[in-house]
Amino acid sequence: MKPNVKLGPTLARIWKTLIGFYPVMLPVTLACILFSAAVSAVPSLFMQRVIAIIEECWPTRDWAGASGRIFGVIVILAALYLLSLVSVFLWNRLMAIITQGTLKKLRCRMFDGMQDLPIRYFDTNGHGTIMSFYTNDIDTLRQLISQSLPNLLNSGVIVVTNLFIMLWFSVPLTLVVLAGVAIMFVITRKVGGGSAKYFRRTQKSVARLEGFVEELMEGQKVVKVFNHEPETKKDFVKVNDQLYEDSKAANRYANTLMPILNNMGHVIYAACAMVGGLMLILNAPNPCLSGMVIGIDIVVPFLNMTRQFSGSISQVSQQVNPIVMGMAGAQRVFDLMDQQPETDEGAVTLVNVKEQRDGSLTECPERTNVWAWKVPQADGSCTYTRLTGDVRFKDVDFGYVPEKTVLHDITLFAEPGQKVAFVGATGAGKTTITNLINRFYDIRKGQILYDGIDIMDIKKSALRKSLGIVLQDTNLFTGTVMENIRYGNLDACDEECIAAAELAGAHDFITRLPDGYNTMLTGNGANLSQGQRQLLAIARCAVADPPVMILDEATSSIDTRTEAIVQRGMDALMTGRTVFVIAHRLSTVQNSDVIMVLEQGRIIERGSHEKLIAEKGKYYQLYTGAFELE
Repeated sequence: MKPNVKLGPTLARIWKTLIGFYPVMLPVTLACILFSAAVSAVPSLFMQRVIAIIEECWPTRDWAGASGRIFGVIVILAALYLLSLVSVFLWNRLMAIITQGTLKKLRCRMFDGMQDLPIRYFDTNGHGTIMSFYTNDIDTLRQLISQSLPNLLNSGVIVVTNLFIMLWFSVPLTLVVLAGVAIMFVITRKVGGGSAKYFRRTQKSVARLEGFVEELMEGQKVVKVFNHEPETKKDFVKVNDQLYEDSKAANRYANTLMPILNNMGHVIYAACAMVGGLMLILNAPNPCLSGMVIGIDIVVPFLNMTRQFSGSISQVSQQVNPIVMGMAGAQRVFDLMDQQPETDEGAVTLVNVKEQRDGSLTECPERTNVWAWKVPQADGSCTYTRLTGDVRFKDVDFGYVPEKTVLHDITLFAEPGQKVAFVGATGAGKTTITNLINRFYDIRKGQILYDGIDIMDIKKSALRKSLGIVLQDTNLFTGTVMENIRYGNLDACDEECIAAAELAGAHDFITRLPDGYNTMLTGNGANLSQGQRQLLAIARCAVADPPVMILDEATSSIDTRTEAIVQRGMDALMTGRTVFVIAHRLSTVQNSDVIMVLEQGRIIERGSHEKLIAEKGKYYQLYTGAFELE
């Protein structure tokens, strides 16, 4: 993330976001805030008027006339306060709606945008850091919108209104106040600037702490198995101490600022009282009131305004730290929203078709289990190419980072219905090849063809819909067993899900669960064994009924007996499909049509099991145990 907070652009974007979400409600709220603030600043005018009435009536002792006139002033003031009360009520109600509605929409935009981010983003950013956007950063933004900015605006309007009234009352006394405010401003800038730096650090430290805790929660079993609790505590203390130091420094500045500003307000008040008293004694003229001398009706209201003015300045200064923290959170949220989504220039889509008697394909809306690639033509028409599962790599090079190539000159083909296996040591590039087929990453050089179509021309959603993938790391979601199987095909009925589970060999253990297919799974299926979770992942793939399957260590977490059951089901599932298999157990790939042996990102051998054994190369050495895969 960017190291510095750009206050101006960030504030402008917050305003643009708010006015975009609430084009009517926000101006009404601002009008209520402005009116309430203006009413808060005018009581000194009424006080000045009341004192002036009393001074006028003092020589004649016409208290009856004075009472009537003062009562009229009080009625007007009471009406203004009543309207102010209504505006404050509306302001708070509307601001609650605006704040929570804005956060809701921002979370939706963040989540929607996150679904379009490339896998590379999640590989390079910790899950805890990403979660911090939705929790800590959004919370600071909530405080910024609901409290800090409205209070800043309210106090700012009071300051400006008071300043004009004070200038109208007395320029010399106003200059005394402004001199004190200048000192307050210098202090705020110096102390507040240091605070802002540490508040930005605090945001990052919170994200690191959340990421650390989440990682430890996921790896608790590993921590306990290796008795690493003491070391883990030490690591946590380091991260927590950093957060403590940053927070302490930020709040030290913040806690120092307010007492200084409050006492400066008292000093300004005392200075105005002294200068005003001298002006009363000397009968100093007031140039703002047509040469009239300054009287008690000016000094007393002015002193009240001075206290309110300095208090409002303190309120403005008090908002500096929450605003800086909120801006830091807002910029992190906007940075996530601004991340570049996956590029998808593809125009070829996947559609259901019916095959006519003459062999032509016709697109249809209903599911026929016959798929075709819909290829747009330059003249606006479309041609249809039947999806058969023919996958070919031509001279493909790839690297996760530009300076390091991990796959070199990969050329291979998988004809429809073939089973292609990849074997080799960890890091040889087996999983990377399959990640290129579904375009989790894009190749640097070469070409990948799918039924004769460059996969760069196929929409990613269509491409991935045609592929069924069983990963080594199984992810199950909170929901029932049935819902987790149906995740592979949301249109599948219960009977289809059960058939897929039977095919994968999962039906037997599912029926023994407390509620069968309606058993609730939580915590990534923590109440299931690793093998059972893997069986559900295979069933999920089976219900999708894809023409091309990628099995990345699909049976790695299954015991030998269960593997034999699953293997029979997978053999039935793989019939008529193009299948890519990654396996460390060479026994699972013996029946493959072709076996690719990879080493350091290159294909060094290829052929059937019998052919490779006869050649007595690397595969033979791996199979006979002369070399280990790991």
